[in-house]
Amino acid sequence: MSSHREAPEIAMDPVADNTDVYAFVSPDAPDTVTMIANFIPGQDPAGGPNFYRFGDDVLYSINVCNTGSGDPDISFQFRFTTTIQNPNTFLYNTGPIASLTDNNWNLRQTYTVTRVKGGSATVLGSDLSTPPCRIGPRSTPNYENLASAAIHTLNDGIKVFAGQRADPFWVDLGSIFDLGDLRPFQNLHLIPMAAGNGVNELQGFNVHSIAIQVPIAQLTTSGAKPSGVTDSAATVGVWATASRQQSTVRNLGYAAQDMGPWLQISRVGNPLVNEVLIPLSMK
Repeated sequence: MSSHREAPEIAMDPVADNTDVYAFVSPDAPDTVTMIANFIPGQDPAGGPNFYRFGDDVLYSINVCNTGSGDPDISFQFRFTTTIQNPNTFLYNTGPIASLTDNNWNLRQTYTVTRVKGGSATVLGSDLSTPPCRIGPRSTPNYENLASAAIHTLNDGIKVFAGQRADPFWVDLGSIFDLGDLRPFQNLHLIPMAAGNGVNELQGFNVHSIAIQVPIAQLTTSGAKPSGVTDSAATVGVWATASRQQSTVRNLGYAAQDMGPWLQISRVGNPLVNEVLIPLSMK
């Protein structure tokens, strides 16, 4: 399910823009399901000096419905906190970043994971580190090691990761939104041109991913792994949301204060419905 910058307001609010949702039985652990929600589309890898990060004021959620009601029976909620080690420099890092605790990493993010089920909230993990953005060969010379170290194992067999990744979605934005063109068939368009191969316009751009791997038995109504695809507990719905609190108060000389109930401002649950089927007047 994918929907990058699909509506006028969310296109201006990238930290809350939910671009993709994936859910699948984990190839490396077939007793688990991996769920991934991506945010912040169109990240140029050369994103300095203000490299991309999750929004501290955004509640990111991956939701699961196992009853067919369309309401979340289980939600995994992610809240992020940004820490500036040295506010007297503009630099994201002051030297090579060798580990997630390296003092050279100046602007870092940690997060808390909370499971909400049956009206009860359980904190699954806190003070979990994201990896830094992949800055370059001098700043992050062993980036794969940093990303691997940011995969955290929690209780009950749950694993989580949150951080920058390559955008996995493939779409020819340049042709689709040029009056509904499809390059391989553009010789048949009302304004014809020579047919050509599609172009992945997202190649080379990044997103910020939230990934969680959960034992299947923890997601079903029965509390057990389904016996097969015909088992009534074998089907679940998965979608992701981003929310902000209703009000923000800003006073000169003081940090902004968020208050009030959480309001959903972004959601991805069905592929491209909002992006290409809903008119501007309804977005």
